[in-house]
Amino acid sequence: MAKEKKIIPIFYASDENYLPFLAVSLDSLKENASKEYRYEIYILNADIHENATERVMKFQDENFGIHFIDVSEKLEEVKNSLQLRDYYTGATYYRIFIANMFPEYEKALYIDSDTIVLGDISELFNTELSDNLIGAVPDEAVAVVPEFRLYTKETLGVTAEKYFNAGVILMNLNEFRKSDFYGKFCGLLKAYKFSVAQDQDYLNVICKDKIVFVGGEWNKMPIGGEGETPKLIHYNLTMKPWHYDNILFKEHFWHYARRSEYYERILGELRSYSAEKRQKDADSEVALRALAVKEAEREDNYFKRFGK
Repeated sequence: MAKEKKIIPIFYASDENYLPFLAVSLDSLKENASKEYRYEIYILNADIHENATERVMKFQDENFGIHFIDVSEKLEEVKNSLQLRDYYTGATYYRIFIANMFPEYEKALYIDSDTIVLGDISELFNTELSDNLIGAVPDEAVAVVPEFRLYTKETLGVTAEKYFNAGVILMNLNEFRKSDFYGKFCGLLKAYKFSVAQDQDYLNVICKDKIVFVGGEWNKMPIGGEGETPKLIHYNLTMKPWHYDNILFKEHFWHYARRSEYYERILGELRSYSAEKRQKDADSEVALRALAVKEAEREDNYFKRFGK
């Protein structure tokens, strides 16, 4: 009798517009994942119609389950308090709900849809967390921008070297539940509004000193030189190969995009990305840096009010 395979739960968050990029990420994850496990993929959403899920559901097989999970009711609990900006939508907060919605799991991976997975994802999942809340990688985009380094230190009380990117995280769901993470998040959401990185800032504040930092190859952004071979590429912020043709590691994205049923749609996105939209991206980056400095200099910012 065949031994039952251990389940690795992996969560994505998406809306209908982001399904093409989610599908590309899933294809890369599936191709490179160890066949010794069964992967249950949960796509958290609030507005995806069933007829739009067909192409993604085709990834299902005996080792790979796909589940679209509507989190509309959970979102209603906090939506009036959410901070949203530019390309952020409510979907960026969905990872907050995972621990309470899935009590059957002890830990889980959350991965943003703007990623390509080149390594065996089971390696990341099997990272030992002990009683820590999160396994994550320091945020490269923060590390290289002086305004963001200032922001995390002065506003959050977290140095850039210990400020993690929440786009790829290993979550200790047992500890999330034991520590009432969701209750702390809701309380902090009412007490203080982070406006720079929003839910990522809340996660960093609540998880401070309860983080296992994993190798940077598991959340490599297209910044600087290529360095060592990445195991997961995260096309963070505006660094999207479907918007710009000069993005580092773009070849990995297009390798999987060409295999996708969404390929023509994705290619059309690149070809139609206008100068106006590119200027908006540039303006948004300038504005975000200015906001980071403004928040860092506030006399009533989070760390000055609540920090230790």
